Amino acid sequence: MPQPTVLAVIPARGGSKGVPAKNLAQVGGVPLVVRAVRACLASSEVTDVVVTTDAPAVAETVRAAADALGESGRVHLVRRPEAIAGDTATSEAAVLHALDTYEAEHGTTADVVLLVQCTSPFVSRDDIDGVASAVAREGADTAVTVAPFHGFLWRDGTAVEDHNYGVNHDKAVRPRRQDRPEDLLETGAAYAMDAAGFRTHRHRFFGHTALVRTDPARVLEIDDPHDLARARALAPLLDPAPLPTRADIDAVVLDFDGTQTDDRVFIDADGHETVAVHRGDGLGIAALRRAGVPLLILSTEQNPVVAARARKLRIPVLHGIDRKDLALKQWCEEQSLAPERVMYVGNDVNDLPCFALAGWPVAVASAHDSVRAAARAVTTTPGGFGAVREIAAWLLGPTLTDTPLPE
Repeated sequence: MPQPTVLAVIPARGGSKGVPAKNLAQVGGVPLVVRAVRACLASSEVTDVVVTTDAPAVAETVRAAADALGESGRVHLVRRPEAIAGDTATSEAAVLHALDTYEAEHGTTADVVLLVQCTSPFVSRDDIDGVASAVAREGADTAVTVAPFHGFLWRDGTAVEDHNYGVNHDKAVRPRRQDRPEDLLETGAAYAMDAAGFRTHRHRFFGHTALVRTDPARVLEIDDPHDLARARALAPLLDPAPLPTRADIDAVVLDFDGTQTDDRVFIDADGHETVAVHRGDGLGIAALRRAGVPLLILSTEQNPVVAARARKLRIPVLHGIDRKDLALKQWCEEQSLAPERVMYVGNDVNDLPCFALAGWPVAVASAHDSVRAAARAVTTTPGGFGAVREIAAWLLGPTLTDTPLPE
């Protein structure tokens, strides 16, 4: 049996009332639309991915991500017409338009079409494989991701019946969970449809619908800023979070206070400030330097202790910098470095603009919650207690010698 053509469609409008530019918001250091693209590309069932959008910024972000992943041949962009890009437009309309456009441009016919939502940040490869294979291989007409749900639902009926009532239960009866029929919650993450049937019915549910179970811990739809905050807090726990290797990184840029120190300052009677650093960090930086990794200390702190530490470590430093992101961008240009292959290590909110620029934003364990949430990786060690040494071990191995040193 030939491999069926499975087209994953990701709608990604530019507008959003609840969260401005929602589909470009970062969770775990990655824009929502890119998270969806990555999940689709990881699927063993998906043939090609189409992102349909009316926003140039979304298109550019997807294009750059596809190039970085080496998947530009499988990721396609479709310009979403204004008529189906408003708040009242349906996802079905966007999928149908994307399907028509893809087939016309590639002279091929899709067997199965998927709808994958950016607003479900924790949609996984297994979710996508599950719905796709249910239709492509197991005879279902449509499929949807669901999660077990054991809650008692209530509805406010005061406007209609003058009393509140239970939706999935009799409020006078409180059966134990094991005595109730199992309810399944539609997650909103991934749907699959037989392409020909979808064209006929123009709706995501028709015929036999397969229910593909997923982990309820991963069920979250981003509709407002509170949902986004929860997703960012959960990302370090739910994302697979592979750590970077030497092959992923061309340079390492380090914040100073709170990253190479424990964020405390000691002041003597004369007003002189001193800080405490960790010898393990010095060892890690020396190993990275010997391995030929370009390094930079970038700090807003004006205290000369920052420059003194950089001289001790024998690495360049830029300190007393107001706009660290602009300084980082300029340094990358001067060093002919692609920002997406630069690791930036920080701990507080003034590091977030650099996190948005660098391809590998890393937070130390003691970082502010918002910084940890925006990071692509988080150390297990707090700043000032060997976090930089831990990062060096990610890149060079635990003994800091697994990567051959230059002759």
